Amino acid sequence: MNLVTVIGFIAASLTTIAFLPQVIQIWKTKSTKDISLKMYVIFCTGVFSWFIYGVMILSWPIIVANAIVFILSLIIVIFKVTYG
Repeated sequence: MNLVTVIGFIAASLTTIAFLPQVIQIWKTKSTKDISLKMYVIFCTGVFSWFIYGVMILSWPIIVANAIVFILSLIIVIFKVTYG
């Protein structure tokens, strides 16, 4: 694995982990009143697009990070719809 890929995986890991506290907070409190549904829907669309892009160029850091972030963001969207 070259240095560029290692840096990509480090960046991907940090930006992916950043979503965990939000998911955990919503799960614990069952509150999404301060979360924008529109923002997360747009964000999920963008992240999914990055995932497709990563697949097209075969970039594992982009593929893995965006797959995980998409799932975490989608969970937040589901919580927002469920808990309002």
